[in-house]
Amino acid sequence: MARIPLLQLSEISLTFGGDPVFDNLDLVVQPGDRVALVGRNGSGKSTLMKVMAGLVEADKGAITVPPGVSVGYMEQDPTMEGFATLGDFASSGLDAGELYKVERAGEGLKFDPARSVETASGGERRRAALAKLMAEAPELMLLDEPTNHLDIEAIAWLEGELKATRAGFVLISHDRAFLRELTRATLWIDRGMVRRQDKGFADFEAWRDKTWEDEDMQRHKLDRKIKAEARWAVEGISARRKRNQGRVRALQGLRAERAAQIKRQGSAAMEFQAGPKSGRKVIEVKELAKAFDDKPIVRKLDLLVQRGDRIAFVGPNGVGKTTLIKMLMGQEAPDRGTVTLGTNLIPAVFDQTRSQLDPDMTLWDSLTGDPEMRVSGKADQVMVRGNPKHVVGYLKEFLFDERQARAPVRSLSGGEKARLLLAKLMAKESNLLVLDEPTNDLDVETLDLLQELLDDYDGTVLLVSHDRDFLDRVATTTIAMEGNGEAIVYAGGWSDYRAQRKADAPEKVEKSKPKKEKVKQEKAPQEGLTFAEQKRLDALPAEIDRLMAEIAKLEEFMSDPELFTKEPLKFQKATEALVERQEAVSKAEEEWMELEEKAEG
Repeated sequence: MARIPLLQLSEISLTFGGDPVFDNLDLVVQPGDRVALVGRNGSGKSTLMKVMAGLVEADKGAITVPPGVSVGYMEQDPTMEGFATLGDFASSGLDAGELYKVERAGEGLKFDPARSVETASGGERRRAALAKLMAEAPELMLLDEPTNHLDIEAIAWLEGELKATRAGFVLISHDRAFLRELTRATLWIDRGMVRRQDKGFADFEAWRDKTWEDEDMQRHKLDRKIKAEARWAVEGISARRKRNQGRVRALQGLRAERAAQIKRQGSAAMEFQAGPKSGRKVIEVKELAKAFDDKPIVRKLDLLVQRGDRIAFVGPNGVGKTTLIKMLMGQEAPDRGTVTLGTNLIPAVFDQTRSQLDPDMTLWDSLTGDPEMRVSGKADQVMVRGNPKHVVGYLKEFLFDERQARAPVRSLSGGEKARLLLAKLMAKESNLLVLDEPTNDLDVETLDLLQELLDDYDGTVLLVSHDRDFLDRVATTTIAMEGNGEAIVYAGGWSDYRAQRKADAPEKVEKSKPKKEKVKQEKAPQEGLTFAEQKRLDALPAEIDRLMAEIAKLEEFMSDPELFTKEPLKFQKATEALVERQEAVSKAEEEWMELEEKAEG
């Protein structure tokens, strides 16, 4: 029996400023689809998602959502007018019996429901919008960069929720590890064309490269044919005969076909140029300690950063990663301990808040107005690594077009702002890069290029990122800040840190156990639990309690005798949620019993 689609787009066409974004686009999203929506920055990913959500009206075509199917869209910049707190916004539209969902999502995504909307940051607003969407649980979720402003713990929570959901979702994200883990199909926007492959993001890059390779081969064959036909038209006397005019017209058609082909967007011409070498010892830290309002940032850190190191700082939001980097750079004084900077350091800083960019300035003025880039007497040029360049030419190297040069910075997308800031940094020499969340909003191709540049950079890198894939590719050392002032140094990137932490954990757990329990483990080591199983066994009681509390709230909500007649759709959803949680409790209790039996040997 054929499934009824959750969403269908038919012959959708849309233009912006006279340029086609999509033309005769057909697209179907089926129940249970888990789709990655990928493409270069500016290719139209967010626009397509807004078309799917019904927020942008297409010039032509139809959007079909079957009756009773709910579609939820997570906005990049949610409007919260009329709401006093983030919790008020996140719970709007929910019944009293469903408010626990917002509380649960708030815990997982780490947002404070009591936070005033007026004082909330952009990241807090986005987390509230995501919590609202997760609590509403529509049949189709449209998620535009949901991991931006989430720390690694919150990303892991969201990953687990999306793995467990029965809803379909379409997902835009720069986080390759997140996309690989979750998606089963890929939509690729490339020069106005939307291609679909029923494989997850893990297979995307091979598919993209093969598509481009085939395209290059076809273009090469077309160029050769045009060249051969053009030689015939010039040299062959017979070309002027009437019966051969068709061949001349065919040549004109080939040339028109070649001219109509849209050139692929190249990579940004990015380059970090290391200045004079720093001393071998870049930063030396001894017994560093810092606290704010009795909250320890770091207790007692010893660290030696040497020339060429790539140091990554990981940990939850608010744990103090940026504060620690400021102390290492001499911008923040420690409470105790010493920080000694090496000789001949030329730092360049990428600030996650983009505070170096004035939103009211144009791109042109942002570059030419920078004192370190200004060329005396030439208002249309900037100094790039010691050489003057025309400002528009330099912007084009970072994939901006001429029309954007006089546009305000505030009009740029997140990825474009990141590229503009990189353009400012890369115009100057440096031998110490401080990169605080540089990967946010960058597309896959730009991330690849940035990683290659950092590999080749003849200097030292301090990096803060929640992008696990990027950390694995770049970091040689990881400093894990896990709260309570703990800052532990591990060799390698994210996966190396997790493997070492897991290897260390059983020993720590064993030391902390009561003596009697330890003896029991020593008696039957073969029947004992692995560390992962022990961790799961410890977590199951709380999980069962949570599910039972949710069941109780659902049963209370459904106890209203008029609910079925007045709100049949809500009654149906609540019934489905109740059955789902009852099944989950049964599975969790069964798993707990199995692990208990294994632990007892």
